[in-house]
Amino acid sequence: MRKAPTRSEDRLWSWLRNRRLIGFKFRRQHPHAAYILDFYCAEIKLAIEVDGAGHELNYEYDGIRALELQRDGIEVLRIPNEMLKNDYRTVLDIILNAIEKRRPLTRPSATLSPPRAGRGV
Repeated sequence: MRKAPTRSEDRLWSWLRNRRLIGFKFRRQHPHAAYILDFYCAEIKLAIEVDGAGHELNYEYDGIRALELQRDGIEVLRIPNEMLKNDYRTVLDIILNAIEKRRPLTRPSATLSPPRAGRGV
């Protein structure tokens, strides 16, 4: 993905990198066990996977992978590529809700400045 990310992956990375999304550090193409996670925040153990057309054929593999990651306490959030292209506000809401669920109790809530339309496209 780093060598040839999709436009949607680039858009998502522009929101996540440099602690832009309410201060949480995400890594891109993070290795964990036998897997490479598209985007990963170690602090809250949240992985975000961007699913393109190829994932439609990998339900069994994706399910096994998700179970193994869950055993390590990692929540896997799957975002369809088409949703990233067509409905970025919903994608942001989904990610923010997942972060809020996993946020450490000692960390104060922060506000989000939503990305401007056209940024990271």
